Amino acid sequence: MNKIIKEIEFPVYDADSHLYESEEAFLRHLPKKFAKEFQFIDINGRKKLAISGVISDYIPNPDFAVVASPGAHEKWYRGQNTDGLSMRELSGKPLAPPEQWRTGRGKLQELDQQGIHASMVFPTLASVVEARLGDKPEAIAALFASLNSWIEDEWGFSRSDRIYPVAMINLSDVTLAVQELELALARGARVVGIRPAPVPGPLGGRSPGDREFDPFWARVNESGIFVCLHASDSGYDDLSRRWEGGGKEWIAFEPTPFKACLDPLGRAISDSLSALICNGVFERFPNVRVASVENGAHWVGGLLHRLRMVYGQMPRYFAEHPVEQFRKHVFVVPFYEDNMSELANLLPVERILFGSDFPHPEGLPQPLDYYQEFSNLDSAAIEKIMSTNLRGLLGGARN
Repeated sequence: MNKIIKEIEFPVYDADSHLYESEEAFLRHLPKKFAKEFQFIDINGRKKLAISGVISDYIPNPDFAVVASPGAHEKWYRGQNTDGLSMRELSGKPLAPPEQWRTGRGKLQELDQQGIHASMVFPTLASVVEARLGDKPEAIAALFASLNSWIEDEWGFSRSDRIYPVAMINLSDVTLAVQELELALARGARVVGIRPAPVPGPLGGRSPGDREFDPFWARVNESGIFVCLHASDSGYDDLSRRWEGGGKEWIAFEPTPFKACLDPLGRAISDSLSALICNGVFERFPNVRVASVENGAHWVGGLLHRLRMVYGQMPRYFAEHPVEQFRKHVFVVPFYEDNMSELANLLPVERILFGSDFPHPEGLPQPLDYYQEFSNLDSAAIEKIMSTNLRGLLGGARN
């Protein structure tokens, strides 16, 4: 690791790291009328999460008393699990998260040790909320408002100009979404996050690019802040249910070969970005920039092909070629197992970001272990991907 740090002559900006929330994160500022929507309960000596009265195992240890070590699942994601171990077996002995993964103060110290100048930080438990409260938009908004207030209390939204937590926003009630965006801007947030999925509501889902949500996108456009679509529970487990039947909750770390072939991450992000482009968000709001985070990049080529085909069939629906809209407005964080040369041929390197996913087990043991994955690109491209591109995005927000 020291050798890699010495090789890098630019400040590294990490687009994808995580914190492990305490139970207070969603509860400290939550109005009492929503208390029953999100409860930590004890079952046989273990903490479980009950959402709207239903126990969820989507994240089996929601208090994060113990977690898998960083990089524990690397063999799985590289397709090198030659012993056929389950994800649970690959996880090995669990460990208690250190202060560095729980607090902003600890995170700063860890960045220094890792040779990382600055990092975006995503909550871990937020991904469980929207898919289970889709018919209760006011409750979702209240939970995200509580989470964002806890982050402001404990981390700050631009700590030492090095740690940049992502303020989570749900679009279901656009008035509440704009209010939360305004609060994030007032707190100094440089980035906000929405789920890559149809926006839930009592009458069903709709596209995040629908004109209903223009007040949100207009404020994003005006402020210069950018929006992340981070991997989440996007509801695509419905696909496996159609094939396999049953109503069992989709568990993130219990895949089957068939479910892996369905590719819920790639499908969800492709559909979400298609919705923004085809529904005209970037044409109406040309300053909007979005980043796909922790969705990999294997889906990019297929989506660009489909966008070319759609434009060839229905060009009058677009003021600007949809592929050019993607290349202008969308940033992509690839996985370490992706083909970097192929991605650099599909997108300008100015639209590729480095993200480590540290300290999650899906990432690598250390963030800068990622550096070697870009070794087939020239030094100027690597500096853009690991430094300049994200630094530019983070510098764009203003009140």
